[in-house]
Amino acid sequence: MLLVSESLRIIPLFPLPNLVLFPGVRVPLHIFEPRYREMIADVADGERVIGMMLLKGDRPADFHANPDIFEIGCAGRVNELVRLSDGRYNLVLEGFAEFRVLREIRERSYRQAEVQWCPVQPASLECDVETFEGLREMLFSYLGPPAKEAWRMLVEQRGLRGAELINFLCFHLDLAPIEKQTMLEALGDRVESLLDVLAFRLEERKLGSGGPRGGPETVQ
Repeated sequence: MLLVSESLRIIPLFPLPNLVLFPGVRVPLHIFEPRYREMIADVADGERVIGMMLLKGDRPADFHANPDIFEIGCAGRVNELVRLSDGRYNLVLEGFAEFRVLREIRERSYRQAEVQWCPVQPASLECDVETFEGLREMLFSYLGPPAKEAWRMLVEQRGLRGAELINFLCFHLDLAPIEKQTMLEALGDRVESLLDVLAFRLEERKLGSGGPRGGPETVQ
């Protein structure tokens, strides 16, 4: 688990309409917009921290303005940074802690904010035997036959448990961004939130509203 520096109170924000980051999850990003190239250049020699945020509502008509964002985000640390010849960047961002936006700061071309760190303690995402078995069965019901092989890879081969497993599932399951944001905002109650979302989806399926949209994302 990557530690949060309590002195780090102002961080850049990278709002997107369809990505909700979770601690322990690694996601590749391609940075091409000029203001976010500036952001990466600014953080590259420092803490390398970026606050990922979900935009509210549908994709805004003017994405280059400052559309509304949710209050809770997840910070990631930049790894494997590669600057391309035309000034764009490829990088891998590893989530490490949740935060709450206290106020935005408009001093750069990109968005920044003063934040309050609210990292979830891994112990709060541990599952007892009954919860663990219930989660497995719910996933099997929701995802169908592919779930058994995915579970074997994640739990038996890779040994994911507790916070690692819960955050991985919250990020990779084929759920709507707003559902993932709800699970992120649940903080220490994330296990219960995940189970609630899956239970709702299963009930929705019984009523004929469909199930997973294309199955889980590919396991990296």
